[in-house]
Amino acid sequence: MSNRVVNILVPVISVILGLLVGAIIMLVSGYDPIAGYSALWNGIFGDAYAMGETIRQITPYLLSGLAVAFAFRTGLFNIGVEGQLLVGWFAAAYVGIAFDLPMYIHLPFAIIAAALAGALWAFIPGLLKAKLQVHEVIVTIMMNYIALHTTNALIRVVSHGGENTGNIKPTASLKSAFFESITDYSRLHYGIFIALAMVLVMWFILEKTTTGFELKAVGFNKNASQYAGMNVQKNIILSMVISGAFAGLAGAMEALGTFQYANVNGGFTGIGFDGIAVALLGANTPLGIIFGATLFGALKFGSLNMPNAAGIPVEIVSIVIAVIIFFVACGYVIRYFLVKMNKKKEAK
Repeated sequence: MSNRVVNILVPVISVILGLLVGAIIMLVSGYDPIAGYSALWNGIFGDAYAMGETIRQITPYLLSGLAVAFAFRTGLFNIGVEGQLLVGWFAAAYVGIAFDLPMYIHLPFAIIAAALAGALWAFIPGLLKAKLQVHEVIVTIMMNYIALHTTNALIRVVSHGGENTGNIKPTASLKSAFFESITDYSRLHYGIFIALAMVLVMWFILEKTTTGFELKAVGFNKNASQYAGMNVQKNIILSMVISGAFAGLAGAMEALGTFQYANVNGGFTGIGFDGIAVALLGANTPLGIIFGATLFGALKFGSLNMPNAAGIPVEIVSIVIAVIIFFVACGYVIRYFLVKMNKKKEAK
């Protein structure tokens, strides 16, 4: 059994084990797991609307997963994706309402503004890490709260004390009349294509460019990279900036596609934090991120059908997701048993 096959089997087995443990938890809690998972399935694939909303939910998870995974691949732990997403969300919404431009200028302008806002928010912890060796985990966690309250204040300023910015102009919107018509007026929008394009962008940067090679090298061994003549400080900052840009784009998908505005938040959206689990489930690879985001988006939206259809609280799905993450985190144990079983087969 090749290492590549093992890498694929570990998350698949983790998901299966998570679902089995989830079924046991439902039984112990007095719920019917068959009815529960049937309701979950129908909530994802039951009709055109559900499928459209599921894909719409997957879109920001793709980008938040890419943001976390890109930092991971270059030796950094960006826990600030949530904050970078929020500033990207506000930046996209602000550009969407503040300018009167043709669509071919307005929409790209709003998307780029979101990416730049996320990149700028990630630049600060990157700079502190590179210049002063301040751990990025501490800085990014704190900057999540700064982003939350700063964007809330800015939204109130823009809206003159209101709770949201108001709807963006149609020229900055990612809404799709075609997708609405085929998915029974779901909120599925063109942002899914941007998210999938960013998967290719991450792959291309890391695997096909000199910059990507340097970023990965610095992540593996800073001292060896510096000895080889690489600019370690520049690569640390660049890694965080690119990661933040992905996170900012996740915010743009919500501002320009799903909601069409930015609103005052009482707490975090959770999308940025879930991006950590998406990246882990996808083994920090672009293709794996598609799998992880699809699973999380499907579970998140499909779970909304469980209380009505099966009387099972949505918190059960949160437990299932947590258990899946637990098994992914313990992937080395699964890997150990797979390798051991393979050796037994070869011995026979």
